[in-house]
Amino acid sequence: MIQHSIKFNQELEGWWCIIANHKVYLPEPSNNIPCGVFADLALPFTPPENVHEIGVFEGTTVYLLQITNDEFKQHEAEFFGFRTVLFDQPEKFEFVARAFQVDLFLTTHQFCGQCGNKMSLIDWELATLCKPCNHRCYPRISPCIIVAIRNKDKILLAQGVHHKPGQMSILAGFVESGETLEQAVHREVFEEVGIKVKNLKYFSSQPWPFPHSLMVGFTAEYDSGELVLCEKEILSADWFTVDSMPNTAPIQSIAGQLIAQTKRMMKLAQ
Repeated sequence: MIQHSIKFNQELEGWWCIIANHKVYLPEPSNNIPCGVFADLALPFTPPENVHEIGVFEGTTVYLLQITNDEFKQHEAEFFGFRTVLFDQPEKFEFVARAFQVDLFLTTHQFCGQCGNKMSLIDWELATLCKPCNHRCYPRISPCIIVAIRNKDKILLAQGVHHKPGQMSILAGFVESGETLEQAVHREVFEEVGIKVKNLKYFSSQPWPFPHSLMVGFTAEYDSGELVLCEKEILSADWFTVDSMPNTAPIQSIAGQLIAQTKRMMKLAQ
């Protein structure tokens, strides 16, 4: 579905992703994304002039609605981070992740980066246009690789500087300008832990609002080298067997899915 902005009216029916301060509104008691005719939902917010169609879920249009900071403060207790949706309502994560990313795009592209004039919304696609210089902008997507590395019956896990204490995961990093995804895997692995890998295989992908990433997952096998950690990125890293696994990412995330797939391969190698 083409993402675009439309004039709001009270009779619009759909799923309502209400976003503020990089959080989504999950009202009590169900803590679910509101769904229905806007006028019937009695939501405690004043809708803006435009809302944004961002997709379809279960045959019903999904809308992004941005609210004011004052309204957010009045109802802050019912706003949650995107991980809450990923863990509790994973089937809705895709469109909520898109809502987060579109919200960021609209918030950060109010003025033209080329001439500084105010941008206008285009009404037939999700984009902003500077009429004086004709500069057009679309939501940014930043590809990021994530890779599970296996060495026979062991998997490489690391604790990054931003990980929760006691939790370990697989390696990940942003793709640089001019790189292929495969080149990014080899570079990131060598930069972060000093080893080389081989036999890369694509696994799957997952949109990740951090803040506008697309996580592209791979599996790989250890090739050569000793672990030498980049201290700015990695606090610790080691090889683990199935029986010695530490606390890792949940299965709802692509990291958790890659770890689960690699554990199956590790068992076959035993």
